[in-house]
Amino acid sequence: MRELFRQGIHLVFGLGIAALVLLLNRNTTIAILAAGLLFGAVLVDLVLRGCTIPGISWLLSYVDRFDSLPGRGALFFVVSALSCVILFPAPIVVPALVALAVLDSVATIAGSRFGRQRFVNGKSLEGSITGIAVTIPVLLPLLSLPGAVLVSFLAGIIELVSPVDDNLLIPIIVCTALTFVPALV
Repeated sequence: MRELFRQGIHLVFGLGIAALVLLLNRNTTIAILAAGLLFGAVLVDLVLRGCTIPGISWLLSYVDRFDSLPGRGALFFVVSALSCVILFPAPIVVPALVALAVLDSVATIAGSRFGRQRFVNGKSLEGSITGIAVTIPVLLPLLSLPGAVLVSFLAGIIELVSPVDDNLLIPIIVCTALTFVPALV
């Protein structure tokens, strides 16, 4: 139940950031993401110092994976989103963020429920295939069919095998791929 709740937060958080990029101008989006990153860093510092923060401490104790850096996934997601907004135009950033939000959440839920073929990092082939299959139609309003397929497969491969946190890598690599193959957008 905790993982389902955690992935629900990941999905809503990611789609919310994508909506910011889609609906607001670039400078406003950068300001909001930078402020969120600073606020998150302050919260992490307080938690690491042993402070109890109403609401936040409970949320971390319920959904965090007890990493040495509390809220690491959310912080990495914001760092990656902010980097993408600074480096790439919105029509490229939005599908990258949607791909991360949807694919990562679906792959984790499906992998924990149906995953049999596990990799060294604990992720499953079944989870990644399910994540790819669900992400393709979600991306169709944003990308051409070949673009949605390419982005979904690329994100799925990164999610499955990357030794680096996929919240950092998926958006940057997807944005780079869409920049070099603009016909996919």
